[in-house]
Amino acid sequence: MPAAPPQKTKQPRKQRRYLYNAPLHHRVKMMTAPLSDELRGKYGIKRLPVRKGDVVRVMRGNFRGVEGEVIKVDLKRYRLYIKNVTIQKADGSAAFYPIHPSKVMIVKLDESDEWRRKIIERKAKAREALQIGEEGAQAAS
Repeated sequence: MPAAPPQKTKQPRKQRRYLYNAPLHHRVKMMTAPLSDELRGKYGIKRLPVRKGDVVRVMRGNFRGVEGEVIKVDLKRYRLYIKNVTIQKADGSAAFYPIHPSKVMIVKLDESDEWRRKIIERKAKAREALQIGEEGAQAAS
């Protein structure tokens, strides 16, 4: 999971308990996925929480290489439902197969939300400031 729980424990049972009982604002942060190389170069950030409307590529599992739009983000189960990722049920109907966000890569962002644009700008600015700070520290030593 990308976002570490606030506890300072390594015990699996406590980590698991936190995961099951996490509040929604922490669950959203745990639903992050890396950006593709093109988006990483364009925005200057490595990862973002996945939202409905984003286009993602599955990187692991039976659906590896499949690209599709995110139809639903299930915060309770920590899973994504993607347009082209379906299985055949016993009665013949198709059902979406849930995928964990760590197993996907964001290929295209849904930029319709101005709040998300502000988040991207803020993260890029912070990353840039961090890189400038590291360069200054290296030059001083």
